[in-house]
Amino acid sequence: MDKISIIVPCFNEEESIPLFYDAISEVAAGMKEQEFEFIFIDDGSKDRTLPILRELHQKDKRVRYISFSRNFGKEAGMYAGLKKSTGDFVAIMDVDMQDPPSLLPEMYRTLKEEDYDSVATRRSTREGEPKLRSFFAIKFYEIINAISDADIVSGARDYRLMKRVMVDAILSMKEYNRFSKGIFGWVGFKTKWLSYENIERVAGVTKWSFWKLFVYAINGIVAFSTVPLLLPLIFGILFTGIGVIFMIIHLITKASLLYDVLFLLTGVLLICLGVVAQYLAKTYLEVLKRPVYIERETEEGSR
Repeated sequence: MDKISIIVPCFNEEESIPLFYDAISEVAAGMKEQEFEFIFIDDGSKDRTLPILRELHQKDKRVRYISFSRNFGKEAGMYAGLKKSTGDFVAIMDVDMQDPPSLLPEMYRTLKEEDYDSVATRRSTREGEPKLRSFFAIKFYEIINAISDADIVSGARDYRLMKRVMVDAILSMKEYNRFSKGIFGWVGFKTKWLSYENIERVAGVTKWSFWKLFVYAINGIVAFSTVPLLLPLIFGILFTGIGVIFMIIHLITKASLLYDVLFLLTGVLLICLGVVAQYLAKTYLEVLKRPVYIERETEEGSR
């Protein structure tokens, strides 16, 4: 009998958890020949997320959970769930029901009957999402695929079902600054993509502000590409040439372009320093070797 682990990161999701549990339990009931475990990750929630998980575990021993000592972020939650999982197949799903549990039987059949190691999902539309946010999201996928080795499909969700061999490969990557969409693509393996239209949250509000998504995108680019480190060199060559042209113009016209050039070069210098600082900061955090997350409590008891 195959065992399927379902990993569900949660942050202040007291409204969504019962709805998700009912939905995934119904799917599991229809897959009678498979064993399930549901691993919820409480990412330092301030609402009743943890008490609800305790109650679910008492009612259903398939429910397991990890509660973090503080908010470490979704990436840490997914990593913790992967480490805790014991299934032959492992799925990552959002608790807000934007990842339809009804796709799970099809994903499982694909991995059993076809030559794939993973079945992943992507949104075919972005209806209901602010247009500006959609525009930047699309551009992010275009940029990161152009400058990195990671194969990241536009509109890709974290929702996927993987064979254990792929999960073990992901867990072998121990970096502190994790960007799972890039990791999924970097480790390789054969992946089949399923598309579905964008689904609104079943309850609660999104925890991803535009600023958080922007920082997440920067982290992804820094984690899987060194191309931005070429920017200081490119700008240096470019503006050396521009400086020479300005000097010639100044000699010919006697016009002063000092302040314009000074402001321009200062801006470019700060951009270059900012790029290098991002890589330096990530390197610093990796060298510290801090844990990706800290457990405060699991279904087995407090730490």
